[in-house]
Amino acid sequence: MRLKTATLLTAYIGGFICVLTVPMPWFLMLPVWIFMGVACAGIGMSVMHDANHGSYSPNPQVNKALGLTLNLLGGAVFNWKLQHNVLHHTYTNIHGLDDDIDTKAGMRFSPHQTLEDKHKGQFIYAFGLYSLITIYWIFAKDFIQYRQYRKNGVNADKPSVYKRRLLQLILLKTSYLFVFLVVPVVFFQIAPWLVLTGFLLMQMTGGLILSVVFQLAHSIEETTHPLPDELNTIHNSWAVHQMETTVNFSQNSRFITWYVGGLNYQIEHHLFPKICHIHYPKISAIVRDTAEQFNIPYLENKKLSEALRSHIRLLRSLGQRPTWESLLD
Repeated sequence: MRLKTATLLTAYIGGFICVLTVPMPWFLMLPVWIFMGVACAGIGMSVMHDANHGSYSPNPQVNKALGLTLNLLGGAVFNWKLQHNVLHHTYTNIHGLDDDIDTKAGMRFSPHQTLEDKHKGQFIYAFGLYSLITIYWIFAKDFIQYRQYRKNGVNADKPSVYKRRLLQLILLKTSYLFVFLVVPVVFFQIAPWLVLTGFLLMQMTGGLILSVVFQLAHSIEETTHPLPDELNTIHNSWAVHQMETTVNFSQNSRFITWYVGGLNYQIEHHLFPKICHIHYPKISAIVRDTAEQFNIPYLENKKLSEALRSHIRLLRSLGQRPTWESLLD
């Protein structure tokens, strides 16, 4: 973990230092920004994610410090913990509760979401939208969610704490954009168009990677999307619910496991979020045997290509109206 953390942080920060200090033509500089996007996604999945689950280290202070790497990526820790640790991990794939599937970006990830004509082509334009997710996150998502969580009670901070954190959120975003957009232009005389293009390429690269990894873990054909009954109850145990709404992929790829921080072992992560991802490969054998013993599904796609095809098929099916409904129209 230490070596991986050092490698990814060096790639991200070192890449930016290289952009600032090493004279190079645009056709060499832009690939460096793309490389930073790859490192950015890796930090988010392998370092920040474990740290903010409290599973990177047995030392809470180490987890807290490394969890703050999210701020280096343009996010905000206190908001992410509510959205991810509280909502996503508790209400996985439940429409109206799991923010990760309740997108406002023109996508339909659940059969319980309203079907619109634009969804018919979502399997085509999806990956283009995925590449914009971190841009949306930086400029809008955190602010929208922070206000939303206050209104619906997910964020129970006192008014004084809420206002202070809102100010922190504004300062974090402003500082991040200042460092990556203003500093290169004003202090290092790099052409504005080149800085803006590079920044967008970094965000689009990181956004695409992060989005695809999440989608392959929850939005494929075999996962379920249960709804609570009139008493607001899900008639399933929490652990079984996680097994039915989560899927593994590419477990045999050591590189993918290394790079995505074990998120290809998504079942094990959802069952044991407080355990560091380096242990998931060994835990998976126990989980698989237990699932078989109790006749519980253990969902997996052996290859990355299989997972991608399943996700695309799901998007296509969720964008189509049933034949009988088409006839009524």
